[in-house]
Amino acid sequence: MKKLLALSMACFVSLEAVELKIAGSSTVYPFTSFVAEEYAVIKNTKTPIVESLGTGGGFKVFCEGITDISNASRAIKPSEFETCKKSGVNDIVGIMIGYDGIVLAQNKINAPLNISLHELFLALAKEIPQDGKLIPNPYTNWQQINKNLPNRKITIYGPPSSSGTRDSIEELVMVDISKKIPEYKGAYKTIRQDGAFIPSGENDNLIVSKLSVDKEAFGLFGYGFLASNDDKINAAYIDSVKADEKNISEGKYKLARSLFIYMNAKKNPEVFEFAKIYMSDDLAQSGAELEKIGLVPLDEKTLKQTQKHIKEKGLLTDELVKAGKVF
Repeated sequence: MKKLLALSMACFVSLEAVELKIAGSSTVYPFTSFVAEEYAVIKNTKTPIVESLGTGGGFKVFCEGITDISNASRAIKPSEFETCKKSGVNDIVGIMIGYDGIVLAQNKINAPLNISLHELFLALAKEIPQDGKLIPNPYTNWQQINKNLPNRKITIYGPPSSSGTRDSIEELVMVDISKKIPEYKGAYKTIRQDGAFIPSGENDNLIVSKLSVDKEAFGLFGYGFLASNDDKINAAYIDSVKADEKNISEGKYKLARSLFIYMNAKKNPEVFEFAKIYMSDDLAQSGAELEKIGLVPLDEKTLKQTQKHIKEKGLLTDELVKAGKVF
């Protein structure tokens, strides 16, 4: 009996040792979760644990050595890379899994909207320019910004500060537009905190649900959630460009971005098997399974380069991280 118990415990420990643990971006979550199910079937093993903590939260537990893979809706920051190295997570392999676009979505009962990045900035900023100085944002209705916008209260559900999507909004909208406004003097402050912008956790499906109830509100989240809920919501045109797969992949949509996973190359060698399945032709190429659930796929050349990169297990370097690249 003792021998049987010892054998059972050994098997349990063995299973625990190879079980992959993954956390991070809520945008990448549905794609990685899909791959996790495929991986479990193909490898005849336990389904990897996948959690939605936000990109920043994902890197935190990744650098602590808790997870094997970190989902990210932006590239790892130099400061995060340094934290990982100081914690002993030195051998990291990053791969770009595809593209995404941040959408400004609303309930489908509303007419499609065309909004400029500058107008979106004015709706989100804590301070706006007026008479040569910055003042607290007074806008409570979209028509105060532009009479052609809807006569609706400004309510935007969006990602929290731990989210990579939030980082992308800050970079692609707030910082970029503020650089063109003299009053900011190149020093953008922060998103407003007066109730017009409502951080809504790391579950983007929750924002979609809120738009079903709050029919005059808007939500900011990844294109994948628009693609899987287009019977309920529509997305605004940004500077007259539609948020669709073609415009995102070609970089015409101004809120387009790359999506990543980062792997601890030493902790669990199974990460490479997982990555091979993730970026396999069956799942990752144009027209394959991941595209069907909303991931904008890599072009054929980049996909082949990525598959080669996984095979070679190319490690991240300081230079790559500073450039926002993975190889």
